[in-house]
Amino acid sequence: MSTDKLITLQQAAEIVKNGSKLTFSGFTIWRRPFALIYELIRQKRKNLHLIEVNGGPQTEFLVGAGCVDIWESCWVGHELYGKYGANLSRKVGNKEIIVEDYSHAEMMFRFSAAASGAAYAVTQTSLGTDIHNPEYDMLGRAGLRDGKRIAKHKYVFAEDPFFGAGAQVLIPAVKLDVAVLCVQQVGEEGTVRVNGQYYSDPESARAADITIAIAEEIVPEEYLRRNADQNTIPSFEVDYILECPFGGHPTGMFGRYDVDGNFLKDFYGRTRTQEGFDDFAKEWIFGHDHMSYLEKLGWPRMLKLKANTALNYSPREKKGGK
Repeated sequence: MSTDKLITLQQAAEIVKNGSKLTFSGFTIWRRPFALIYELIRQKRKNLHLIEVNGGPQTEFLVGAGCVDIWESCWVGHELYGKYGANLSRKVGNKEIIVEDYSHAEMMFRFSAAASGAAYAVTQTSLGTDIHNPEYDMLGRAGLRDGKRIAKHKYVFAEDPFFGAGAQVLIPAVKLDVAVLCVQQVGEEGTVRVNGQYYSDPESARAADITIAIAEEIVPEEYLRRNADQNTIPSFEVDYILECPFGGHPTGMFGRYDVDGNFLKDFYGRTRTQEGFDDFAKEWIFGHDHMSYLEKLGWPRMLKLKANTALNYSPREKKGGK
């Protein structure tokens, strides 16, 4: 195995510096790199600028821990397990964090623009909505739009010069220092294979200066080349790799393990206050590494979440209902 890209979880967290602009793989409650998120909290990372196509539990943990100063996205929550972001809501209410709101489509366009090397994207999405109200340009109001780390404008209106299609919205490409992916398999040289939906992972990897792939398993590149059409991200777009089984828990990993709904419901119920978050973090994050975290969860719980390889989900976990 080549060791050029192989790092530890602690080293991966050290790549994310105070003030870094970063994003994560996955979607809402699927394939979020929680092993690294916990490690960032343990290392007391500060002043992070989190840019996401959409938020999820990973946002809530980092925001609750005081790691994030700026969050750019469209939505945050835990789907069925606590539908809105109580920690983000609390921090916004206390004016402890800046939230820059775009539509879901606009966020995806911003990532796509960065992935293709473009300076901005052009769209008609959200025309006529308050997303384009200059009163809600929160980074502008905070005086942070320097045209270097942060775009000079949140958006710019322009008329279509080619076909007379009317008003267009120009929105800036994202600028990312680090993208952290949580995936099923990564090759020894960095080739990523995502099973199931890959969401905006390819765009995130191409947009970031540094891409880290945290995988359930590291596999030989020769194995991935047998069916190269099934691979998601090429090796040259991945800078660092590490193997971390169950690294996405409590979010799910298609084909490997289900979402731990009970864990997320407990988190949501207990962290509506800062004192509640601090208590939860003391129990589940601080004083642990990844292995002791899994030991605390217990193998009976993890085996219950483990997916059946024919079904790609766990038949032991109740689905649907209230």
